[in-house]
Amino acid sequence: MNSQTQFPVTRPSNLSTLDTVAEEIPVAFEYNGISHTVMLATPADLEDFALGFSLTEGIVAKRSEVFDIEIEEAEAGITVHLKIAGGAFAQLKEYRRSLAGRTGCGLCGAESLTQVVRDLPPLADAAPFPLDALYEGMRKLPLQQTLQQSTGAVHAACHVANDGSISHVREDVGRHNALDKTLGALALADAIPGGALLITSRASFEMVQKAAALGYGILAAVSAPTAAAVRLADKLNITLVGFLRGSSCAIYTHAQRLQGTTL
Repeated sequence: MNSQTQFPVTRPSNLSTLDTVAEEIPVAFEYNGISHTVMLATPADLEDFALGFSLTEGIVAKRSEVFDIEIEEAEAGITVHLKIAGGAFAQLKEYRRSLAGRTGCGLCGAESLTQVVRDLPPLADAAPFPLDALYEGMRKLPLQQTLQQSTGAVHAACHVANDGSISHVREDVGRHNALDKTLGALALADAIPGGALLITSRASFEMVQKAAALGYGILAAVSAPTAAAVRLADKLNITLVGFLRGSSCAIYTHAQRLQGTTL
C-alpha cells in the first residue's frame, strides 16, 4: 500500500494542481489471533512498527519472543498478525490495554492509572557521547525524510552514532509510531543499544519510556519536552535534549553524558 497519494487542490492563484498527501490508515495489531489495538499510521515499515510497538509496550521482552509477522491488506485497513511466545501472550491477555490508538496520544485507552507508568529500572551510565554528533545528526535527518519532503505531514525518528552518522530513519504521521518503527528496525538489525535517538517532534512521557524500554540513554527532540517527560528521564537516567536546532539545544536531564557540554 502506498504511503502517499495525490489530490487536486486549488491555490489562491486559481490554478488547479495536484498535491501529494500522506496516507493515514487504520493498522490493527493482532497477537496469536486476538485483536489488541488499532492505530492510525502511515502504511510503511509495518514489520518495524509491529516489533517496535511490541517491545516498547512490554508485550514481549525480546525480539526472539516474536516468531512471525504477517501483513494483511484489506479495504478497511491493514492487519498485522503477530505470533508471539506463549508466556508473553498469557501476560498480554492478563494485563493488556484496550487502546483506542490515535496519532496524537500514545496512552489513550489505558484501562487504569497503573498501566500508564511501566516499572522500568534506571539505565546504567554509558560512555560519553559527543554533543556535536547530535547537531550533525539533526542536520542530516531532513535530507533523508523523503515522505516529509513530498507531503509535509509526517514525523521522523532515527538513530545517530558517535560520529554523527544517522541510520534506521523511519517516518509516520504519528510521532510515537515513527519512534516505534525506528526502535523496531534497530531490534531487527540486532543493534546493541547505544548512541542517541532523534525525533522531529516534542518529547513526551511515553517517548522517553519507549527509549528506556530498549536501553537507549539519549533522546533528542527538535521541539520541547513535557514536564512528565523530564521527570521520567531524570528518574530513568536518560539524557533528554530539547530544541535541538542548528548548533544549539536545551539539555534537561543528565547533561554529564554529553561531551562538549559546560556544566
